[in-house]
Amino acid sequence: MKNNRKAVIAFFGASFLLLGACQQGQKKEESTSPKQEEEKEVLPPEGIISLEESKSLYDNYTKNRVDMIRQFEETERNPDEKFIPSRFTSFSFDKIKNYTAYVEQEAKKAGVKIASFRLYFANYPDKPDFPDGKKIVHPRQNSIFIVPTMMVDGEEYGFYIGADGKAKLIKNAVGGSEIGPNGEKDMSNASFAPAVFADDDESLVLNKGNSSPPPNGDYDD
Repeated sequence: MKNNRKAVIAFFGASFLLLGACQQGQKKEESTSPKQEEEKEVLPPEGIISLEESKSLYDNYTKNRVDMIRQFEETERNPDEKFIPSRFTSFSFDKIKNYTAYVEQEAKKAGVKIASFRLYFANYPDKPDFPDGKKIVHPRQNSIFIVPTMMVDGEEYGFYIGADGKAKLIKNAVGGSEIGPNGEKDMSNASFAPAVFADDDESLVLNKGNSSPPPNGDYDD
């Protein structure tokens, strides 16, 4: 009988020790959970500038570009209409997050790595609508569009996804010369004709942000 009691006590003692070890192991796992990894502090990226420098850059654009644009639009293109040049283009935070995630997803499916995002300066046409039928809110205004790039023989080129699911260079579709797999240029395909894309080609170019002239800017008086 005493032996049975000892056996029972030994069993429960071993069970409690095992349970305690499991709980400690669980605590260690929780201490290195993905949630805590996400909360790791992010260091400032290279390229952050001071507010004073940003104000200087803004004022330089005002001094050296804005008045020239305004004079051109009001004298050369439409003398009967007052023109206020745009000063910024904005995309919502959620839209940028969704865009980068989408481009990364499509690049991964195509088997390529994103090298960078290029921000191209742009100018909207003097028309009421885009080719897709959407209204042009700010005709004649400057804007930007974003293009993802990939590396080809040490050089960066903007790309899109072709109908076959492979990453293709924008330059080969719209440029004057074709870029080969090793970065060489083939002038035999040079053409000044407008590019024509297949219906199944997938563009990764982002535009149509919220552009605005003053007085809604951060740096205007």
